[in-house]
This record gives sequence, structure tokens and C-alpha cells, in this order.
Amino acid sequence: MQRYIKRLAEAKLREYLKIFPAVAVLGPRQCGKSTMIKQFVQKSKNFVYLDLQSSGDLRKLQEPEFFFENNADKTVCIDEIQLAPHLFSVLRSAIDSHRKPERFILLGSASRDLIQKTSESLAGRVGFIELSPFTKSEILSEDNEDKQNKLWLRGGFPNSYLARDNKAASIWLEQFLRTYIERDLQNFGINVPAIQIRRFLTMFAHNQAQVLNSSKLAESLGLTHPTIRRYIDLLENSFVMRTLQPFENNIKKRLIKSPKVYIRDTGLLHKILQIGTLNDLFSHPVFGFSWEGYVIENIISENQDFQFFFYRTSSGNEIDLVIETGKKRIAVECKASTAPQLSRGNYSAIEDIKADKIYIVAPVKSQYKLKENIIVSNLPLELD
Repeated sequence: MQRYIKRLAEAKLREYLKIFPAVAVLGPRQCGKSTMIKQFVQKSKNFVYLDLQSSGDLRKLQEPEFFFENNADKTVCIDEIQLAPHLFSVLRSAIDSHRKPERFILLGSASRDLIQKTSESLAGRVGFIELSPFTKSEILSEDNEDKQNKLWLRGGFPNSYLARDNKAASIWLEQFLRTYIERDLQNFGINVPAIQIRRFLTMFAHNQAQVLNSSKLAESLGLTHPTIRRYIDLLENSFVMRTLQPFENNIKKRLIKSPKVYIRDTGLLHKILQIGTLNDLFSHPVFGFSWEGYVIENIISENQDFQFFFYRTSSGNEIDLVIETGKKRIAVECKASTAPQLSRGNYSAIEDIKADKIYIVAPVKSQYKLKENIIVSNLPLELD
């Protein structure tokens, strides 16, 4: 059996359960939502778990009003809630009839925005938590010197990261991709051949961490611009892709205004590109962009209350990540080098955005100062 790795989201889950009648834990399939919840409540007797992909559990909800009323003294967990949007109105009535914290835990593989579109009825009654695949902070307890390289190469999906070797991880990732493309995306409304979706993802993988050019992508794939935008939205809503918006803030320069795009999990990125080993990755053109995606996804996943952007001007001033914490502005540049340096364009961008703190995130063994206000560091970062 795989051992359980404690998730950072557990602290927020514990806090939210004291506040809200319902807590929704959202994230991609197989990222560990069910495992985390079962581990969290394993000693509780007042807990009922229902998986909407199970025909037996679906039968229990043939009369949902009666089921919820009969279990009003328990915490009811409903997995894959996006498969039964009709339940949201019933949940609202159940919550309002017995309004107290910790009544429902809802697990879903659709984003908060998609859930809210089908569930305005739960406004004010539910707290949302996003669970990502493993991050660097969560695997630090592992007694393994190569844990970061393993996480970067295999990605953070538990079944991939904890696989016995890279080959087993690659096999799992391929099966995950096939299931995602052939079944899951159909549930989100993409009714096109699987081979087309695979081509779409492959194009994005080759353009990892690049500014989105929808027109060029549409031309390459023989699709319309609105179709490209719809596909991106659906891939974002199912947590496979991330778009990072440009930072503007009234800077009087010619700025790049299209978003940057990322395959969120580097294991999936590498599987799509047929990168199976670290040596394959080191020699691949996506090497530096893969590191950038790995760093950015770790930072955003662990600091979801902040705002994140990238900065780039038409003249080449750029910073990979601009973080607005509410108190300060932090610039992060990702460098896949053990002796990283900033370019002239990086320094100009730092001056443009008036950053309070600057990090260069690189695969270094220890943190050090490059200059007085520039820190070279590996993950994780302390942003507060």
C-alpha cells in the first residue's frame, strides 16, 4: 500500500468545516481528494461517503431529500458532485432546514467557476478549497535526495509520483490521459474525436509557458478562434491547463496582453511529449519552460489567496511571475540553472513593476542573495 502524504489543504479543510455547512474540495481526478477526506475522517463514526460513479451509491440518492434528512446528524461526503447538478437545490434545502457547520463535504473534478454556474443556490453556504497534485512542500518529509527531480519529472499525481519507477509512472500517466481525453472531457461537453484532443494538448505542451496565439493555433489545428477559446476554458475547468494573465497596473509601456498557457502538471506535460527520464528532459527544448511551469504551479497551488500575473513588454522586459499579496509585490524569475543570473530585460521589468522583493527560483541546494534585494532560492518560497 502507498503511504499517506499529509496534504497542506487539511488545515484549511479543518478551518472551513467549523464555518460552513458545506465545504467543496475541488481538483483534478486522481489528485488525492477522496484519500485526503477518508484519512481526515477515518476516526469519525458520524460520516457517510457516497461516490456518484458508484451505481450502489447513486441508488441511495434516488430520494435525496429523505436520505439527507435521515443522515442529518452525520457529515455526508459526496464525491464527483459535478455529475449530479440536480442535487444542488436539494442540498440547499437540506442545509437550510438544519443549518450547522460540517454537514456536507462535496468533492468535484470541475472548477469553482463551473460549479458556481450550476449552483448559485449554494451561495453563502459553501466554502471552496482547491486541491492540486502533490507540491514540493508536501513531499519534503520523504527520505529521498532526488524527491524534487522525481516530482518535477513524474508530476504530483499520487499514483505517478509514488509509482515504483519511472516506467510505471509513465504507464499510469498514459492511462490517465486516455481516460481524461476519451471519457472525462466528453462529460464537459467536448464532443470531438480523442485524436483531435490529443493533438490539441500536444500543441499546448510544445508551447508550454508561451504567450497564447489563438489565431496561429486555430490555423494549425483547423479550428475556429472561438472553438480554441472554448477548449481552453474546458481544460482549465478540469484543472489540466492554467492561463496566467499579464500584469498591467497602468504601466505606460507597450505590454503583451495575451495570457501565457501551461499544462499544470509536469508529469502530464512530459508524458504528452514522450519524455520518460531526466536525461530526456535535460536534452529536450521544453526543459527551461518545464521548470518554469513546475515552479509556478507549486507557488500558485500553495498560495491560492494571492493574485498572480506575468509581465512582458514588446521590447523584451519580462518577469515570469508577479505576485500581489495585498501587502507587497513580489517578482519571481524561474531559471533551470544551478548558477542563475538575471538578464537586462529581467532587471528592467523589476524596475517597471516596482517589485518589493525578488526571487530567482532555481534548482540550488541552499538559498543565497545574488544582490541586496534579490534572493536565489529553491522551492518552497516563504511569501508572507
